[in-house]
Amino acid sequence: MRLQTASIFIGFSISVSTALAGHANATDWQAVEQIKTYAITGKTGIDLYRSIGEKGPQAGVQAIAHTSFKLTWTRKYEVQGTACAITVAKPKLIITYTMPKPANPLPPDVAQNWARFIAGVEKHERVHGGFTKELVQQIQDFSLGLRVENDPDCKRIRDVLTKRLGELSKAERAKNAEFDRIELSDGGAVHQLILAFVNGP
Repeated sequence: MRLQTASIFIGFSISVSTALAGHANATDWQAVEQIKTYAITGKTGIDLYRSIGEKGPQAGVQAIAHTSFKLTWTRKYEVQGTACAITVAKPKLIITYTMPKPANPLPPDVAQNWARFIAGVEKHERVHGGFTKELVQQIQDFSLGLRVENDPDCKRIRDVLTKRLGELSKAERAKNAEFDRIELSDGGAVHQLILAFVNGP
């Protein structure tokens, strides 16, 4: 069982909307972050961990926790002579962290062990959330003000944007994968977190 996050193309949806609106400035948005829990049972660290294995989210592999997001865009494509430009590019980003939560009160020593464990799990997942926010900002930075000449039908500009989004998404997936590899390898932060939890009370 591994701690995993959703990759760019797992566990989220993207939709694009075009709206006639005034010019939007970069960094004029803020992500909404929320935590969703699933119930686990047990009175010891090892029993709680086994319950996570049985009830945890599927994110390509069985996972302890999972980060997903929904991203929608408000964009305005404006014809400027024979060129096309994007004059509005405002994202709406909702990041959801799916985390385990004991269904019943825990003995005091187990509760302390659990608090350390779940804090570490959340810290790990919020790094993935940070990567997502960085990706969205990169998309906005590229797209806002993008202008393509000889494109009065605003078709070529969409191809340019799609190509760049693919490149940014690929880089983001690689960043997430490398972060997980380091954290989950022997001696990594999450590996140590799991060992301390299952070997505790």
